[in-house]
Amino acid sequence: MTDLDSKRVIELATGVEERLGRQIAFILELDKLKGVIRRSLLIDQSRPENTAEHSWHLAMLALVLGERADPEVDVLRALKAVLVHDIVEIDAGDVYIYDEQARLDKAESEVAAADRLFGLLPDDQAAELRSLWNEYEARDTPTGRFAYALDRLQPLLLNASSGGGPWIENNISQSQVRSVNGPIVEGSEQLWQLASAVIDEAVAAGALRPD
Repeated sequence: MTDLDSKRVIELATGVEERLGRQIAFILELDKLKGVIRRSLLIDQSRPENTAEHSWHLAMLALVLGERADPEVDVLRALKAVLVHDIVEIDAGDVYIYDEQARLDKAESEVAAADRLFGLLPDDQAAELRSLWNEYEARDTPTGRFAYALDRLQPLLLNASSGGGPWIENNISQSQVRSVNGPIVEGSEQLWQLASAVIDEAVAAGALRPD
């Protein structure tokens, strides 16, 4: 074992330029997302996905499905929003979307996490990323609503493609899934049509409990 670690790497970056040091500190902190385990399984059912994988997958959804947004949105901004929105899970952890009790304190803990994590960056970049995070959370723009819709769609697709996975394990019902995923329609009518069809098929296949 050597004395070379992330702290030293940040010191070296700061020695080049203070701004670079803050940027590298943030980038290295993001590595922790790889250790935040979610409930959705990989499609091959070998293990759960982690949040870093989830964020990458969402970015690809934004890139590929951006044309499905309703109304038209800034796809690049939506892509940035889905990459940024789960960074807070480094501190706040992942809260299962169907665990209503656990979600009661979610907003407060995630705001505190956003304060710390985005605060690692230079002020201008911190403001930009925090604005993206706020837009996603507020869902007060078409782009924010589309980003949110993708975040609901991705685990739905994984759960259905892995035979029900966490839906079966946690005894989740059709009405719960429809309620949680209903906001998809606010971002894309077409993607909601797909989600609704997937939910119906999951019930028919025994991968989701009917009401």
